[in-house]
Amino acid sequence: MRDVPPDLLHRLRTYRQEHVLTGWETMSRPDRAALLEQLAGIDLAHIDALYRARDQVQALPSADRIAAVTMNPPTAWTNTDRQTGDEMLSRGEVAVLLVAGGQGSRLGFDKPKGMFPIGPVSGKSLFAIHADKVFALSRRYGKPIPFLIMTSPATHVETVEYFEQNRFFGLPKSEVFFFEQGTMPAVDLKTGGLVLEQPGKLFAGPNGHGGTLTALADSGLLDDLRRNGVRTIFYLQVDNPLVKIADPIFLGQHRALNAEASSKAIEKAFPKEKMGVLSLIDGRCGIIEYSDMPDELLHAVNADGRLLHRAGNPAIHIFDVDFLARITQGETRLPYHYARKKVPYTDAAGNAVIPTSENALKFELFIFDALPLADRYLVQEALRSEEFSPVKNADGLDSPATATRDLINLAGSWLEQAGLTLLRDDKGNVSVPVEVSPRFALDPQELTGRVRPGRTIDSALLLE
Repeated sequence: MRDVPPDLLHRLRTYRQEHVLTGWETMSRPDRAALLEQLAGIDLAHIDALYRARDQVQALPSADRIAAVTMNPPTAWTNTDRQTGDEMLSRGEVAVLLVAGGQGSRLGFDKPKGMFPIGPVSGKSLFAIHADKVFALSRRYGKPIPFLIMTSPATHVETVEYFEQNRFFGLPKSEVFFFEQGTMPAVDLKTGGLVLEQPGKLFAGPNGHGGTLTALADSGLLDDLRRNGVRTIFYLQVDNPLVKIADPIFLGQHRALNAEASSKAIEKAFPKEKMGVLSLIDGRCGIIEYSDMPDELLHAVNADGRLLHRAGNPAIHIFDVDFLARITQGETRLPYHYARKKVPYTDAAGNAVIPTSENALKFELFIFDALPLADRYLVQEALRSEEFSPVKNADGLDSPATATRDLINLAGSWLEQAGLTLLRDDKGNVSVPVEVSPRFALDPQELTGRVRPGRTIDSALLLE
């Protein structure tokens, strides 16, 4: 075929993928260039090997291989832990990684989820609240904190433009780094052929949450961080506005154990709450999806009636940079998992087809696979009311309404600790909207030094 690089044509023939060039002769020059660029980023040998291994069973662990993980209680920390974390931040050894590749479609919001407004009084977006915390930490410790923002092909441009329009929320532009989550093509379940979304365009989807770590390495950012003295990365997801970003106590506990990976855990409210469960699998720390947990373990309780396997995963982690370098390359690189899906496609005649049954394989990386690779780990329990209230659903549990309520209650508890009085309803929730910007105070101790006690708050209040 004219204008198809000979080496590419040879590879396509070797791996029986020539069908992706269907319609080549009638494609416009830009469409040809786009297809060639897409194909250049695909390791056809790797795709072929993955497809050939499709029937290998990726078995879930049996109940006898699973044990409850030991959690450090929320109060189990020392002044030395706090001092160590403070020193890590003061030396510029910590970066913050925000996973922000998702769109707000489940919220009825047609933009990147990080742009969703959630501030109870300010109306600030999730992005703004997280950026404010990084700004306040940088100011407190006198060191810039690299802010790494993982986007996706669907959200990248809009996310970057949003930060530019908001002048990076006061952060130095040189310390805000955007990188895209990787994608993987889907293949036909019966033939292994690359699926065409339309003539001249392959279907490709995000390569799973574990792709955050490999994308960080593949982008070159991980090496840059190491060269600049960053030893530790604090990982969070964009949809949780309560996260204590770069919590110095958590950082100090991680360093005290010389841990390679550490995770916060939230006590599950009920057995089938939709949270992964931090568990010991063959003696190593890992995460099991709640839907994959053996039923007898999901409902098991200990002597005091609490769930035995109660360490819910809020997706708040600390990773050492050297550990991430090790698990994102060579033979120790995270493995792919298989998902059989219905994927719309274009057939050989150029017709659009909506399948009625599973027709394609998708390949995904799971961050769950990273944790068991750590030789030293820490699981630190956190209080739900202080650190976890995600925005996932349009209404009901884990919705904007519940996150706003929890933000107000947290700010209210800080104000009460500072000596102010707040009105509460019969359920114990603060009755008026109150909001404390991280730029005003990062914690209740800082807030106490900045407000006068004795007032009663009976109308909306924003401390900015």
